[in-house]
Amino acid sequence: MTKAEQETSALMSTATETPATTVQAVEAAHVLQTYKRQPVVLVRGEGVWLIGDDGRRYLDLLSGIGVNVLGHGHPALVAAVREQVGELVHTSNLFFHPWQGPLAEKLTRASGLERAFFCNSGAEAVEGCLKFARRFWYTAGTPRPQFIAFERGFSGRTMGALSTTWDEHYRTPFGPLVPEVRFVSNDDPDDLLSAVSEQTAAILAEPIQGEGGVRPLPPQIVAAINKACGSTGALYIADEVQSGLGRTGHLFHFEALGLCPDLISVGKALGAGVPIGAVLVSERVAANISAGDHGTTYGGNPLACRAALAVMDTLEHGLLEHVRRVGPIFAAGLRELASRHAMVVDVRGAGLMQGLVLDRDAAPVVPAALERGLIVNRTAERVVRMLPPYIISEAEIAEALSRLDAALTAVQGA
Repeated sequence: MTKAEQETSALMSTATETPATTVQAVEAAHVLQTYKRQPVVLVRGEGVWLIGDDGRRYLDLLSGIGVNVLGHGHPALVAAVREQVGELVHTSNLFFHPWQGPLAEKLTRASGLERAFFCNSGAEAVEGCLKFARRFWYTAGTPRPQFIAFERGFSGRTMGALSTTWDEHYRTPFGPLVPEVRFVSNDDPDDLLSAVSEQTAAILAEPIQGEGGVRPLPPQIVAAINKACGSTGALYIADEVQSGLGRTGHLFHFEALGLCPDLISVGKALGAGVPIGAVLVSERVAANISAGDHGTTYGGNPLACRAALAVMDTLEHGLLEHVRRVGPIFAAGLRELASRHAMVVDVRGAGLMQGLVLDRDAAPVVPAALERGLIVNRTAERVVRMLPPYIISEAEIAEALSRLDAALTAVQGA
């Protein structure tokens, strides 16, 4: 072992041997307190399992909020990242490297759109979509300032993305936000149709709302989006940050709904834990984008692109078919589980993006599940959200459902 390898091993050993109380105390003293963390220190992962510093194993039904789609320690991702770190981590977008073009080719072929812009996160991808939509109309000589977004929609926490995020809890402390954003009903197509005009640059909608409570777009809203875009020329932005890249059994969920986006925001799953996002752009919009209109220091660097290519290659070689097979098994198991618990009033979602809707606040389910070695989270107050790694097996689904059953029983009886 080289001296550098010995030093790295020593640092890793120190990190994993640090007592949990010390880890939490150091964070409390020095890290900005913007997160309410669970009192668990995770140090390792194997497949769909996460392992704490005390050796306890947790079945991961959240995958880093929809990110770790290959699970933890997947050999294809490990090999790609390890090799790339040894070759070239970062250059800049002032030069070419071998991996950005092939990744763009895979994403454009998968989406049907012609161009890709790489960034670092889903929120940045939404920002890019908003900018490119405004730029499209500016170049056309008829600037359009307005964006239409949906109630319960969540686009991110940067200022542009936050402006198209509905919940006032996120918005109010940071106003004034980007103007000319109007929110419309998730259920009333007439509300959307009356809101869209020739001042509307774009309609932004998640095919399945994630933070909004795992809510698929209703067919009548899909029809209204298509009608409004057709009659006014407004662009459609598909926010596929959470639902995209195989999560639902489709590479992009807009395909399943019959939507035709001009722009797509991608993040989360794309790098399987290595930060990367992308804006996918139709040719007619791309034709109006010029050099210097947008940029990023890190976006699309060699390391992130190699990781994303590993994800895309794995999806293409059997993993997407696996999601299509186990997704309905997972959904059926959740429906059967719901039939045994009066507190569960609905099961929503598609594929490996599922939510249990409760008749009460779902917050107590999270620690109850954690006590039983299961990681889930709560969103939209009454929804237990589950976004497991795509590699999850039927046996692991059965084990997860058993643990979730026990957690719901404990909460029901509390």
